[in-house]
Amino acid sequence: MKESPEDGSTERSTASGPSRLYTGAERPFDPEDLVLASGHDITPERVEAARRHIEEKGAAALERYLP
Repeated sequence: MKESPEDGSTERSTASGPSRLYTGAERPFDPEDLVLASGHDITPERVEAARRHIEEKGAAALERYLP
């Protein structure tokens, strides 16, 4: 029996990406994730700025960039 994406029984990654995508900040994230979500390359300065932004805004820092 083929599993539907809605049943949530498995989570597999493929070469084209994960089989299930998540939006928002419902899962833990790192400053590097915030930098990438903003569309920038990871640099030490951007990671530090993202870390400070996460400390100030919490999950709202990432939700600004994700649906």
